[in-house]
Amino acid sequence: MSSDPVVLVHATKQLLSDAAAARLITALVDAQNARGEAHVVLTGGTMGSAILASVAASAARDAVDWTRLHVWWGDERFLPDGDADRNETQNREALLDAVPLDPAKVHAMPGPDGPDGDDVAAAATRYAAELAAAAGDGAPSPTFDVLLLGVGPDAHVASLFPGHPDQLTAGVAAAPVHDSPKPPPTRVTLTFEALARAERTWFIVAGADKAHAVKVSVAGAAPAESSAAQVKGRRETLWLLDADAASELS
Repeated sequence: MSSDPVVLVHATKQLLSDAAAARLITALVDAQNARGEAHVVLTGGTMGSAILASVAASAARDAVDWTRLHVWWGDERFLPDGDADRNETQNREALLDAVPLDPAKVHAMPGPDGPDGDDVAAAATRYAAELAAAAGDGAPSPTFDVLLLGVGPDAHVASLFPGHPDQLTAGVAAAPVHDSPKPPPTRVTLTFEALARAERTWFIVAGADKAHAVKVSVAGAAPAESSAAQVKGRRETLWLLDADAASELS
């Protein structure tokens, strides 16, 4: 069961970031009140970190019990720990280093300095095993309370690129990506099957260069044209846009 997409447009990128941050705080608090812990999947890119910076600046940020939050990533560039181009590094600078997370619940994707060295396939298998262990019920991953996704101008999400041979990897929760059309070429990504395990999926998109990708994705384009169109939340699918990103929607 998945939800139909709902589009919400904000006048500016900053208003989008602040509104998404307030929405995220509320969703995490609600999930913790319901089940004790919450699971969030973070994204990289400009908007991924902008939202977290807005959370960091929010007077309501401490409504979240950060010690009871599991943090996952939708994808990661296969680069060493601390590299400035890693999504984790950028997200830490924006928020994660400023809140009292439990280190055991911060599930960073391995890089080439991890236990598997430069074997990206083994790193992806390790992350899939970590997801399964956190689920604890035989499922491939825990149920994610909120999945945050950016969208590229080519309508890719995570590191699932339309038309790329690794896009449709099945039967696993995390997969290696080789020869990515966007540098760096080697990455680890959640698969469509893992992304489908989110209760709430939010696409956070700003900029006129994303307008066509938004248009075709919201319309439900095929995988060869849009990876984003293939991902929906079980309870909620939101396209949170600034006016520029929404400019081609009718």
